[in-house]
Amino acid sequence: MMFKRCLLILALALGLICNSFAENKPAKESDQQISDFSLAGYGDKGKKSWDISGKSADIFDNLIKLKDVTGNMYGEKENINLVADKGDFDKAEGKVHLEENVVITTTGGAKMTTDSLDWDRKKKLVTTEDIVKISRDNMITVAKGATGEPNLNKITLEKDVQVDILPAAEKNPQDKGKDKIIITCDGPLEIDYAKNIATFKNNVKVNTQDNLIYSDIMDVYFVKSGANDNQEPSPAPAAMGAMGANIQKIVARGNVKIVRGENVSYSEEAVYTALDKRIVLTGKPKLIIYSTEGISASFGN
Repeated sequence: MMFKRCLLILALALGLICNSFAENKPAKESDQQISDFSLAGYGDKGKKSWDISGKSADIFDNLIKLKDVTGNMYGEKENINLVADKGDFDKAEGKVHLEENVVITTTGGAKMTTDSLDWDRKKKLVTTEDIVKISRDNMITVAKGATGEPNLNKITLEKDVQVDILPAAEKNPQDKGKDKIIITCDGPLEIDYAKNIATFKNNVKVNTQDNLIYSDIMDVYFVKSGANDNQEPSPAPAAMGAMGANIQKIVARGNVKIVRGENVSYSEEAVYTALDKRIVLTGKPKLIIYSTEGISASFGN
């Protein structure tokens, strides 16, 4: 019995020693360490299609760990630049993971900032689960989680979305922020800048100067840069950076509720046109008016 107890104590002691060695075992060192690392890819006719560089690099088998990362993608119509404090480049998969102070800027005028980002070169896709901020023209979008094209022309914001649309110009400084429009939703928000449309989903709320609009789903059409306000949105893709910051119309669908002062309207669908600030309700519209005398009136089905 005593002999078995001694064997048990010896086994436990050996186990503790092994664990101690395992905890203190140094991480695998890189195969090579270099400064001013750069790598590039070329497409048809020898034209450069992408490049990535860093001030220093630790090179492993298929992984390169970079510091002060800069990446570029070169397209026919616009270029994309990505920067971050550090990143990992998978040579076999062609994927890049960026962390800390990640910024995407495009020659089309878009800018996105976040804490981390995965860039898949082959699929031409960027994704993140962190909070993102996208600035383009006079529209600022903040959300948690995003998936989209690196040029940010088509992107899905996953949840907790807020979009601030600022007026293009104000004649009177005292009117600053007066015509600002704020749109929020639980998400997702799907933005197609080429087609000048954004689709908000789940618990959508629009806060304008005169109205509050609620719905399940909302399509927001934007005026193409340089177009007249009464021009219809083009169904075909426009030039890069085509989406302007001015709203052309809003189409709200599902459990629509509109609050204007003390008056409340309900319908299945509503269309708001920014040019004349007119709202048309369809699908069992109902209007409730509250008077100053405390008498309420209801119209509709």
